[in-house]
Amino acid sequence: MRAERAPANEVRDPAGLRIGGVTPFSTTDWPGRLAAVLFLQGCPWRCGYCHNPHLQPAIGPVARDYPSTLAWLEGRRGLLDAVVFSGGEPTAQAALGSAMREVAGRGFAIGLHTGGAYPRRLDEVIDDVDWIGLDVKAPASGYAAVTGIAGSGAAAGASLRLVAASGVDYEVRTTVHPDLVPDDALLRLADELASLGVRRWVLQPFRPTGCADEALVAASPCGASLGEPLLARLRERVPGVAVRA
Repeated sequence: MRAERAPANEVRDPAGLRIGGVTPFSTTDWPGRLAAVLFLQGCPWRCGYCHNPHLQPAIGPVARDYPSTLAWLEGRRGLLDAVVFSGGEPTAQAALGSAMREVAGRGFAIGLHTGGAYPRRLDEVIDDVDWIGLDVKAPASGYAAVTGIAGSGAAAGASLRLVAASGVDYEVRTTVHPDLVPDDALLRLADELASLGVRRWVLQPFRPTGCADEALVAASPCGASLGEPLLARLRERVPGVAVRA
């Protein structure tokens, strides 16, 4: 499969935003902020370790429509600091930017989780975002092995460069599976991140629980581990390396 383009004919009216799930309160999806998380439907990539495969199709069950979500958020003013738009891949939806601006108009800071599949759409909304959690899945040469989509590394690389140069607060996050992102790949990725001035890099060890890919689970049945010698070598390149379970 090849990388998909964002649909050109999607409506930008936020009322059409497709929300596949909601987390009312989270302290982990934007570290240091109490946030609600809106999981938007649709993702062009097929990462084997994905824990939200139900969000991959562009059309899926609607957990909450956008107008009722906006009304619900009105009742959370003063209780929440922020709203994080996650997925799926939220930049797959053309209504993302207008929805962000409406939510920000209610007094919420705006966070975005993205894998960078659609750099042009990301560029459209980046000025509306206060913080980004950017999933960087592998070094550039190893992307298709993770996403299952040829050409995905080019899109992800463009998004990484955009975020790194944007001035927006962000962290880079990588899920580590020993087959998909072995030690030598992590070191190559560290060099790529360092060349762009990335300072905050969160490593998320693969967890077999909930993973539908039996081959990945069999290859790492107890999950991934990151030893201190490897972490020390990574921190020589990117000082702000952290491990988040």
